[in-house]
Amino acid sequence: MADEKLKLEDLLGDVQRTEEKERIDYVAIIGGGIMGQGIAQTISAAGLDVLIVERDEEQVEKSKDSLKASMEREITRWAMTQSEMKSVLSRIKWTTDKSEIPECDLIIEAVDENYDLKKRIFKELDSIAKPETIFISNTSTLSLTKIADVTKRKDKIIGMHFLNPVPKVPLVELIRAMDTSSKTVEVIKKFAAKIGKTAVEVYEYPGFVTTRAIVPLLNEAMYILLEDVATAKDIDTAMRLGYNFNMGPLEMADTMGLDEVLAWMETLWSTLGEPRYRPCPILRKLVRERKLGKKSGEGFFKYDSDGRIIS
Repeated sequence: MADEKLKLEDLLGDVQRTEEKERIDYVAIIGGGIMGQGIAQTISAAGLDVLIVERDEEQVEKSKDSLKASMEREITRWAMTQSEMKSVLSRIKWTTDKSEIPECDLIIEAVDENYDLKKRIFKELDSIAKPETIFISNTSTLSLTKIADVTKRKDKIIGMHFLNPVPKVPLVELIRAMDTSSKTVEVIKKFAAKIGKTAVEVYEYPGFVTTRAIVPLLNEAMYILLEDVATAKDIDTAMRLGYNFNMGPLEMADTMGLDEVLAWMETLWSTLGEPRYRPCPILRKLVRERKLGKKSGEGFFKYDSDGRIIS
């Protein structure tokens, strides 16, 4: 009887240690741009502590100011209170120092869609993070398997493709790479639920589901504009009212960031070779002119400081 009791206690102890090992309380986010800020806000709003790591102090201040300004706009729309904003910000720490990385239970990479940059970051993180820490990439088009190749934890590499604006979109795509373990998928599914997201599990393929499906629509709307079939305003009105979209495809592209949309298209065009992904010349022109959409104040439309279309 005593032996059975000891075995039960050992079993319960193992379960408790496993739960503690899987527990996620402190999350590091590499990159404090628009996506990094949105992910940080979402995670912090769920009661978890967040560390945003940026490359220099200038980017730290820019990220801080941008997130605060974004939430202040939400307050003016009655979508958030001052106390909620203070609570969220109190759980977010910005830094350029990676020394706290080993203390984090989960690491999310949210930098530009650039293979070399992501691989460099993952290789460095792999050498300093705890061995059991899961690494997440927010990539929307790149191969996680190739990124995972530079680490010694291929089974703990997974994709979480958040959509912008992250705090408002209830969906996240979970991307399983070639070596991602079922245990990693299970842990991250629970994490997604904890931060209020519905997770859709997809296997690695260029563009996954959401990017691959939306890019041809955005591209076709741009070609319609290029060919003078209709104005940008009328194209968006037609799609909003005709298909019950929250916003038209051109405003949607502006919201995503035209440089990001161009990067997605170029990746899909080069990897899949299908004409529907070939970037429209008007998109290249706008990006070349640094008219990147809402984040720069002008893209297919012009925007005020609150992100509302003014012309």
